[in-house]
Order: sequence, then structure tokens, then C-alpha cells
Amino acid sequence: MEQGLLHLYWGDGKGKTTAAMGLALRALGSGKTVVIVQFLKGGKSGEVPLLEQLGAKIYRGKAGQKFVFQMNDAEKAATRQLQNENLRAAMAQTADLLILDEAGSAWELDMVDKDLLQEAVLRRPTAQECVLTAHAAPQWMLDAADYSTEMKCHRHPYQKGIAARQGIEY
Repeated sequence: MEQGLLHLYWGDGKGKTTAAMGLALRALGSGKTVVIVQFLKGGKSGEVPLLEQLGAKIYRGKAGQKFVFQMNDAEKAATRQLQNENLRAAMAQTADLLILDEAGSAWELDMVDKDLLQEAVLRRPTAQECVLTAHAAPQWMLDAADYSTEMKCHRHPYQKGIAARQGIEY
């Protein structure tokens, strides 16, 4: 049986989710099963419908459209519960590739059960490939990663006041 490896895309630069979704596309094109959890993300993102059409199972959403720092205690609790439910549902699926997008932010903001997240990553099936994305990766992710790629921002259109564009940033 082939050993699944752990990929970590982290840092303050653009491209973490894009790299993860590119790997999902590559895996799907090779006949592999793909399960994705997008922590703390809702709204429209151009890749989601296409990946689902190709067979990826995607879990995403949060309680409302606010950022965590804008949420009241009840909204935070509801969002945390949804993140845990999504992660449990993903863990119950058989997948060649498991992508945990924004796992680092969910960890940092305490929006996921930390023991459950570590179980999903560190005790996953032997052959399962796993991808994590994070702005600030916790030490355990850095230590466990077989691939660790830091995305570093040198320049970004936001700095010029250019808003996120559909089909490019989302």
C-alpha cells in the first residue's frame, strides 16, 4: 500500500487554496476520490461547482457571512459546531485525497475541535494524501508536513486598492 503524504501550503501570500484546488483537479483527473473541507469559507468561489461536477465532495460554510472577529458568541459557537460537523462528515468519507483548506485559521481562531483536527490529519488512513492550508501554521503542522511550501506576499493588488475579482481571487 502506498503511503499518503502531508502537504502544507502556508504563509501570507496568495495561492494556498489555488494550489490545493489544483492538486484536487489533478487527483480527480487521475481517477482518485477527493474530499475537501473549506473552514470558515462561505459565499461563491468559482472552483467549487466545477470540482463538485468532477466528483469532489466539498464541505464548507459558516454561520452567516461575517468574519470571525465580527461574530458574537452565539455566531462563533454555531460556526465552530458547523466546522466540526463538516470535518466529521469528511472523515467518514473514503478519500484518496483529503484537503483541509484554512485548517490553520480554524485552529488559530479556535473554530474547530483541535483534537478532532489533529486526528483527521495525524491518524488518517495510511494511503490518504492530505493537504492543509494556513496563514500561520501551528508548529505541529510544520513538524508533520512532508511538503511545506511557504507562500510569501511581496506585492498584492489589495495594496493598490484593487478588490478581489471573480474568477481570479475567488
